[in-house]
Amino acid sequence: MLEKFFKLEKNNTTVKTEVIAGFTTFMTMAYILAVNPNILSVAGMNPNAVLIATALASFVGTLLMALLANYPFALAPGMGLNAFFAYTVVIGMGYTWQVALFAVFVEGIIFIILSLTNVREAIFNAIPAALKVAVGAGIGLFIAFIGLQDAKLIVHSDATLVTYQTFKGETFHSVGVGAILALIGVLITAIFLVKQVKGGILLGILITWVLGILCELTGIYVPSPDAGMYSVIPSSIVSLDFSSFQETFGAVFSVDFSSFKIGDFLIVMFSFLFVDLFDTLGALIGLSSKADMLDEEGKLPRIKPALLSDAIATCVGALFGTSTTTTYVESASGVTAGGRTGLTALTTALLFLLSVIFSPLFLSIPSFAIAPALIIVGFYMIGSVAKIDFEDMGDAIPAFLCIVAMPLAYSISEGISIGIISWTLINLLTGKAKEKKISVLMYVLTILFILKYIFL
Repeated sequence: MLEKFFKLEKNNTTVKTEVIAGFTTFMTMAYILAVNPNILSVAGMNPNAVLIATALASFVGTLLMALLANYPFALAPGMGLNAFFAYTVVIGMGYTWQVALFAVFVEGIIFIILSLTNVREAIFNAIPAALKVAVGAGIGLFIAFIGLQDAKLIVHSDATLVTYQTFKGETFHSVGVGAILALIGVLITAIFLVKQVKGGILLGILITWVLGILCELTGIYVPSPDAGMYSVIPSSIVSLDFSSFQETFGAVFSVDFSSFKIGDFLIVMFSFLFVDLFDTLGALIGLSSKADMLDEEGKLPRIKPALLSDAIATCVGALFGTSTTTTYVESASGVTAGGRTGLTALTTALLFLLSVIFSPLFLSIPSFAIAPALIIVGFYMIGSVAKIDFEDMGDAIPAFLCIVAMPLAYSISEGISIGIISWTLINLLTGKAKEKKISVLMYVLTILFILKYIFL
């Protein structure tokens, strides 16, 4: 049955290879089960509910990819998109997390429509390559900055806005030790990645956490709730109590529309749409290229069901109570292990479903153990800057502005806005409109973003 449905022989693979690849993919991206609740809890969401929503959204999205597209790619709430959700939309713009979920849900509906047509690919092609790359790199810096803050390695300073942790004073045994453990975690994770250890990011989180437990047991680390440093020893391992899930499930339909500012909301929704668009297509193209799945024209067969799976997963994730669900580049680990069909994705999906009952364990992982994962993920994402042609100033300068604006303005959407405006105006005013083939869409977006700064 598995052979017939997933066409294993045609794809030169076996059940054993696919299952091992599925486990490998899960190990590589399971860190999202600890990281996503940590980030979205900043927006006021119940971390246990978010963890359940994260696991279920990952299960549904990855299952759809397996059954509809027969690809070995896994889906989960996207890094960067969760940071945009919490830090920009909720904290920065003042919206409730319910409104942010509604924006994700609407984005998903639009994506479903676009995925059934060729519009999604057309939009992707209209945006200059330099900005596509810059968005990913900027998000990488933003995520790394959040990781450094969560670890208390970078702290607030009245004189310089931010500064480094001093490792002195009364909070050394809480904040200071946590920051040191985070540094050790970065070192451990880096060593694993250099050695190409499967699941290196997840192992880095777990080892840093274990070190934290040992430090707490020996009195080196002392929890201090007032300083945001809590006990790292789990009170339980498994739980069959899913009552907290009621707080986020269906919350997308409990939005108070009286607080809506339609202009701001459209910008928020478009930002989700924009980032998710390039994140998904970029991941699919990169993964399929690595797995040698592209056809002679460099196109991905069955791309529509793959995109549709991603779009449906976004809507389902919003209904469950999490930020945008998208295809994960970490699926490359499973591809490297030999995964070539949806059986790999099916295996990963079932593991995400199983992880729901281990929610107490994941929620006990401290922020200083999660921070190294954020920093390393930022490293992965910033690597895309190598694709920018820095000899072409018309591309390079807007890309640079887009990248630096995200962490410095603490907003992904501001980076996108500044990047689009500067790219269009610089190339238009230097007489390179025809050479750069500035699309109508870019002109429209530029005008809309300028109007945003004027009126909103």
